[in-house]
Amino acid sequence: MKMNDKSYVLPKKGLFSGTHPILAVGSALLVIAFVLFTVLDPTVANEVYSSANNFISSNLDWYYIGLMSFFLFFAVWISFSKYGDIRLGKDSDRPEFSNYAWFSMLFSAGIGIGILFWSIAEPIYYFQGNPFITDAQVGTVAAAQVAMRVAIFHWGLHGWALFAVIGLALAYFSYRKGLPLSIRSSLHPIFGDRIYGPIGHAADLLAVFGTVFGIATSLGLGAQQMNAGLSYLFGFEISTANQITLIAILSVIATGSVLTGLNKGIKILSEWNMHLTIVILLLFIVFGPTVYVLGAFVTNLGDYITNVVGLGFWVDPDPERQWQSWWTIFYWGWWIAWAPFCGIFIARISKGRTIREFVFGVLIAPTLLAAFWISIFGNTAMFVELFGAGGITEAVNADTTMALFTTIESMNAGNIVTIIISSLCTVMLVTYFVTSADSATLVICTIVSFGDEHPPAKFRVFWGAAIGAVAAVLLYAGGLKALQTASIVAALPFSFIVIMATYGLMKSLREEFQDKPSKKLKPATEHT
Repeated sequence: MKMNDKSYVLPKKGLFSGTHPILAVGSALLVIAFVLFTVLDPTVANEVYSSANNFISSNLDWYYIGLMSFFLFFAVWISFSKYGDIRLGKDSDRPEFSNYAWFSMLFSAGIGIGILFWSIAEPIYYFQGNPFITDAQVGTVAAAQVAMRVAIFHWGLHGWALFAVIGLALAYFSYRKGLPLSIRSSLHPIFGDRIYGPIGHAADLLAVFGTVFGIATSLGLGAQQMNAGLSYLFGFEISTANQITLIAILSVIATGSVLTGLNKGIKILSEWNMHLTIVILLLFIVFGPTVYVLGAFVTNLGDYITNVVGLGFWVDPDPERQWQSWWTIFYWGWWIAWAPFCGIFIARISKGRTIREFVFGVLIAPTLLAAFWISIFGNTAMFVELFGAGGITEAVNADTTMALFTTIESMNAGNIVTIIISSLCTVMLVTYFVTSADSATLVICTIVSFGDEHPPAKFRVFWGAAIGAVAAVLLYAGGLKALQTASIVAALPFSFIVIMATYGLMKSLREEFQDKPSKKLKPATEHT
């Protein structure tokens, strides 16, 4: 089939009805090959992944650091620029979802499950040592403040700026220019109608690859912590087998959710996630060190704003120290691996918003909630360590997944309240898991269906199972280390796509603003 064959449309019958055969087969083969390679020899597979991770961490740390800072500055600039009033859609379009529903969906799909896992464990790790404190400061109030600053940095503006940039490009080309809601569309200003050929296929396959491994990392972390919660509440054994069982069960639930569509399952679950988040944060504030954590939030926010630029450009000058590769590079890789998934999903729910409204919403609201969440959870643990009975550090070092539940118990709120908070956190892990999985499934199906916002159900079932399988395989191959490695490695190839998408967005915006006649964009159904 030639690229310019205008009679070509997606198949309407057969195995590949409603999808592009090259994308469907290619993406499935990529995932199946990875699963088989990992399962057949986990030791060799883990060595390969670790070698790739070590190469990237040792040689490309500067690239990841510089890239993420660039996206932050670009996002801020474009929101204040002359392009800020351009609407993502027709000039008459208005947002489909309320601000609350919109924010709930982008936060739930974005980082909800990950931040629940790390909001206590991560600051406690930094409390014990990091490059920004001296040995004499370890375990002090000063160390606690630096720990909170770095934790918020990893969950703050830089990551959400990346999501804002790729989501903006996708929403702009889809809803304003009439191209498919797919990664390839952001490359049209560079490659023209060649995006409907091998170049576009490669971009979309990289997006699927990054999405699968980015979401699998989060689901693996969520399964580990759910296992810890069930162990704390009911005495279930903490084991890889139980975690894989949880992934299987919840993947089935997530697949059922995605089959109901965006406006039902995903939207409703996302709003419930936000309700639960508000309830749990209030419980921590009421039954924890109330005055201390509220004061800490104000301090942390100011401290982060003051230091965010310096942190964003810092590259560790010590080649022997691995802290930055263990933490910052892992996080930037994770965010980049998530970019195709979150970018398409955020674009899908943002039609009708202006560029300025979109960027401000994606940047500011999630960052504030992340800073508040980490402050409430993390500083509660810090209070126990600094002024209470302690024990959180030992729990984190023994088992990262138990950090949350050990902190809840250390609040001394009474048995009933402790059980209620622990149970709610475990339930929230389930709902965030399902929301992340069904959102990712919908996005992958949208990509392989050439931007169809309502992809065939059979592909939703396949990819729902595939995502769960990859998460289970990563746990089987090496647990947390394998999950971290997968994110960093999957992020590298897709980072080049994001750079080209940013250039393509600027090129198209300049043409539109100057009102120059440009080549008419052909609909996807006119190409292979």
